[in-house]
Amino acid sequence: MTPTLRTARLLLEPYVPEDEEGFVALFQDTRVSQWMGDGPASEADDRALFGRIFTKVYARELFDVWAVRRDGVLIGHAEIKPTGVVDGHEIIYALTPTAWGGGLGTELAERLVAYGFGTLGLAEVHATVAEQNGASLALLGRIGFTHVRDIEEDDGTVTQVLTRHRTTAPLHSPELPPVRSPE
Repeated sequence: MTPTLRTARLLLEPYVPEDEEGFVALFQDTRVSQWMGDGPASEADDRALFGRIFTKVYARELFDVWAVRRDGVLIGHAEIKPTGVVDGHEIIYALTPTAWGGGLGTELAERLVAYGFGTLGLAEVHATVAEQNGASLALLGRIGFTHVRDIEEDDGTVTQVLTRHRTTAPLHSPELPPVRSPE
């Protein structure tokens, strides 16, 4: 079961059905979705993706997926999951554009890495980022990720594979323990 996690300013908790509109709005914003998966999708596809979080990911406990909240408002999405692209675990995160530029992305990425190293016991954590996404590449570089290789996509674009090893010293606080929601 996906645990609830905290940072200084963020709460990461499993999605609830009432998050659907916020999830769809996040993924329908092309400033966000251009960097996610295969890029922008239809609203129907994003709604289906949200449904699969419950019917597939949570139901089968495949990997951890979180709604990212600040002051009770859904402002982002986060995952850490095994992937064959890097033969390991990859972090995935997105924030609404109104949350950009204040260090929340760094805070979120660091928390995902800490969870991967601490709770999951991983030796390394990966990220795949479009070569044109300079903001994410810079953020990940600041927190200890290094470029490993490039993947040339079918459309000719390049995705960079970045890795952070457990031996890389954390730049912020050590992992905070998971916080369980009251049941």
